[in-house]
Amino acid sequence: MDIIAKLAELGHELPKPAAPVASYVPVVEQGGLLYVSGQLPFRDGQVVTGRLGDDTDIAGGQDAAQRVALMLVAQIGQALNGDWSRVERIVKLGVFVNSSPDFTDQAKVANGASDLFETLFGEAGRHARAAVGVAVLPLGAAVEADAIVAVRPA
Repeated sequence: MDIIAKLAELGHELPKPAAPVASYVPVVEQGGLLYVSGQLPFRDGQVVTGRLGDDTDIAGGQDAAQRVALMLVAQIGQALNGDWSRVERIVKLGVFVNSSPDFTDQAKVANGASDLFETLFGEAGRHARAAVGVAVLPLGAAVEADAIVAVRPA
């Protein structure tokens, strides 16, 4: 599985995994699972900010969600030392969407992340998911997501 080549075909580059901004670790491997901490979307080294339903539309939210997925993939790759063959399945994504009170299309926004995982990992990229509207996210981010990934032993 050559994730880097697939990303290049899609016109994406794997970002440098973001360092934690508080008291946590980016990834914990336990019992055949990777638990990936919440990640934010980055464009040109800056957090993609905005609030869906106010200053950001669904397409902008989907782009932010895709950028979050790229950061999740970067964290997974770093945790596995680039050994993508260890990925068995993307088990679950939790997607948090910075939303105005009347915005109800969180699931459409989250598709930006879900679709990228399916494209990169095929059937193993299909996952359970929560898409939740929230009042605010760290650093004013438009979207945040975390993941649970089943992995083979090293």
